Amino acid sequence: MPRSKCELVITVAGHHGSGRSTNARLLAKAFDLKYISTGMLFRERAEELGVSLEEMNQIAAEDPDFDNWLDNRTKEESRKRCVVIDANLSAWMAEDPDLRIYVRCPFEERVKRIAAREERDYSDVEQETRSREESEQKRYLDYYGVDISDLSIYDVILNTGLFDIEATAHILKCIVDQYISGA
Repeated sequence: MPRSKCELVITVAGHHGSGRSTNARLLAKAFDLKYISTGMLFRERAEELGVSLEEMNQIAAEDPDFDNWLDNRTKEESRKRCVVIDANLSAWMAEDPDLRIYVRCPFEERVKRIAAREERDYSDVEQETRSREESEQKRYLDYYGVDISDLSIYDVILNTGLFDIEATAHILKCIVDQYISGA
């Protein structure tokens, strides 16, 4: 049964560069929901430690307490409701989510987006992205038994490589509107 807008819990997942964070922020804004990003928390922690994202992934791979902290934060926010959660494992970690959204995009396009956004060399971003995704795939399988390549948990899967950001945001907003209306 659809909930009112103020009770929604929407999870948005997808690989780095897929538009996950952009779309999650836009959904939060469109529906006046709180926005939580575990990626942002992850980056902040890397900055605090003075390490790269690649090094932070290695730290997280060796220290389950870090992922536990992120997971507990996701669960806590989902219990409060009225939130869009932007995280790779949000669909698994959020309690009683209304909509589980996965945004996907071809690897090469994702690397281009990241390189442009961070003003970095394509080949460096490509190598880092492959390493990061392999590390996360292994870590999530080892820690949780979750194969993030299995998309069967998601209610909506959208290829953001087919549309510009405005179109993607419009499509996702329409989906949430339809969910709220019960149509």
